[in-house]
Amino acid sequence: MSDKDFVLAVEGLTVSFDGFKAVNDFSFYVEENEIRVIIGPNGAGKTTVLDLICGKTKSTEGSIKFCGKELTKMSEHGIVHAGVGRKFQNPSVYEDLTVFENLELSYPKGRNVFGALGFKRSQEVLDAIQETAEMVFLVEMLDQSAALLSHGQKQWLEIGMLLIQNPSLLMLDEPVAGMSVAERKKTAELLRKITKDRSVIVIEHDMNFVADIANRVTVMHQGKLLSEGSMNHVQNDPKVVEVYLGH
Repeated sequence: MSDKDFVLAVEGLTVSFDGFKAVNDFSFYVEENEIRVIIGPNGAGKTTVLDLICGKTKSTEGSIKFCGKELTKMSEHGIVHAGVGRKFQNPSVYEDLTVFENLELSYPKGRNVFGALGFKRSQEVLDAIQETAEMVFLVEMLDQSAALLSHGQKQWLEIGMLLIQNPSLLMLDEPVAGMSVAERKKTAELLRKITKDRSVIVIEHDMNFVADIANRVTVMHQGKLLSEGSMNHVQNDPKVVEVYLGH
């Protein structure tokens, strides 16, 4: 397969901070409708990889091709418009607005000044909000203030705020941190549902959740690729066992 056959092709990615290589000659490839989970010890470079893909950090070397487009030359704003959505570790929703208003504000036509000025609450917008709220388990709470949601529900709302923009690639950093067991199960169900139309990259420490959702697992250590494959494969890889158990 060539890099054109992948939604995302990351090759030879390196970033140095004052001589320290936080990500070092890292390559991986994500296919359509795949849930890829990146795991590794703290400081392995996982979040930095997401920062590089979304343009928050600029690479020192290497290539990031998304649907054939080179992202390393694009602005953060341009990368979002190309179809890459990113959720950070802590939910950032507008707490003084309702669930409905959070979703409405995230709808693509309202995202720039001219779009916002001419923005009308059309049936298309209402349908998109309803459909997204149903998907993220918040349809009964559309009129509720986001401040009153549980931590898990705020995570779902933020995922919904990305989904309503219809990205082709969704990147989630520790989406189930702080969630109850029941919320984690529902989040796994949600991720399986949304990959019918897009690819998802997840960074996660909860190995039960990883086993529940991952098509493939990428293990990072000290900025490099350590192992890759099914959950069963990486769990039984002696290099991974050594890094995690410290032998």
